[in-house]
Amino acid sequence: MSVEPADVIASPRVGVLVVAYNAATTLVRTLDRLPTSFRASVDHVLLSDDASQDDTYAIGVAYRTTTDLPLTVVRHEKNLGYGGNQKAGYAWAMDHGLDVVVLLHGDGQYAPEVIEDIVAPILEGRADAVFGSRMMVRGGALKGGMPLYKFVGNRILSTFQNAMTGARLSEWHSGYRAYRVEALRDLDLAAYTDDFDFDTEIILGLIAAEKRIVEVPIPTYYGDEICYVNGMGYARDVAKDVIRYRVARMGFGHGSTAVDPTAYELKPSPDSSHGRLLAWLADGTRGDVLDVGCSDGRFGSLVRAQGHRVHGVDLVKHDGVGERLDSFVEVDLNAGLPPEVGSGFDRVVAADVLEHVVDPAALLTDLASRLAPGGEVLVSVPNFGHWYPRGRTTLGLFDYDTRGPLDHGHVRFFTRRSFERLVRDCGLRIVERDVVGVPVDVLERGGSGGRVTDVVRAATRVERAAVRTWPTMFGYQLLYRLATA
Repeated sequence: MSVEPADVIASPRVGVLVVAYNAATTLVRTLDRLPTSFRASVDHVLLSDDASQDDTYAIGVAYRTTTDLPLTVVRHEKNLGYGGNQKAGYAWAMDHGLDVVVLLHGDGQYAPEVIEDIVAPILEGRADAVFGSRMMVRGGALKGGMPLYKFVGNRILSTFQNAMTGARLSEWHSGYRAYRVEALRDLDLAAYTDDFDFDTEIILGLIAAEKRIVEVPIPTYYGDEICYVNGMGYARDVAKDVIRYRVARMGFGHGSTAVDPTAYELKPSPDSSHGRLLAWLADGTRGDVLDVGCSDGRFGSLVRAQGHRVHGVDLVKHDGVGERLDSFVEVDLNAGLPPEVGSGFDRVVAADVLEHVVDPAALLTDLASRLAPGGEVLVSVPNFGHWYPRGRTTLGLFDYDTRGPLDHGHVRFFTRRSFERLVRDCGLRIVERDVVGVPVDVLERGGSGGRVTDVVRAATRVERAAVRTWPTMFGYQLLYRLATA
């Protein structure tokens, strides 16, 4: 794999976060096992005692006077929890300008001897996060003393988590990790749990942020350390975390580890709203297309590939939009289109836009005024009459989601009847209308394929049949080709 020079950290400042709770009997041995070469290069070591009930803090303070390690010892007056202790440590790493921070447990369960292997992929520019895996060497975990029930539980949970997220990690449950500090800055760590499933939530955040994760093999060691994890409770929590992540990737619910809310994902399948709009635009007529609410320009780039000249407008200029489109204008659509957008467009596309503005009638009228003679406005809007928002409202559970008809950015809601009334009020006529169900693209966000995808696709076939039978109930989005009356 080639390494981009910009990814390599020059003169890196590497720190170690040692999380400790009642580690008085193991702490000194753990710190002594750090390699001599690493001790000479490490920038700082933070021992974070999470309100231990033994002498962990006092032993750490005494060790500081005898060691060559640049060691800081802190004690939380109140137990922050496993996740809370990490949050405090990562905030410390950010505040002190570290480039890399390594998570090391004070109980010695994870081998300090291999810490340089954990750090290396980040220093070489190959990773944003590195996880030490006890499962990469076949049979190594059991030979190292991992109890059989923990081994089986680890494998079952990791397989389930991979299936739900699309990851390919050999182990989700290792606490031996290194992070590029800048990658941690991109995560909403404060919103994550303070409990033991923090390690799962941070993986979900890294995946959602498209960070590079590398695993390296580590030895397994089980000694006389005390485990404070409730196994069944932990399994329940991590299962809930990945299910919530998967559901949010599909557009339902919300959560900080799930998706980036600033740019819409492209839905290119033929049965999605974007797919149907692309089919309408591929009718053989080439011309100037105005993509309103163009997001990062990925949809517009497909329109451009059909031979059209594509001009985009949106509230913010996302990365890459200037290269994907012929022109771009940054504008708040609630204020209408400025003169510099121009007019005389053969097609104006408003894909999932009108529900985001306060006065959709004013915007739709403005869009129609920008058409060349014989031009069309192509529109897609979510169907509030779909069974999901309809059922949520009936049950008194109305709330906003990350995606879908109840997207948190929606300020107006449409059924087929109410939207077609809006079209008439704007002096437009319907040339063609269509409806699509929940797109496969949405259902497979975060999935890993295989049996999960097979089930999803089977369910989608049933759902499409329901759309044809009862479009106002099962239609997820409404699509229209509109022309001036």
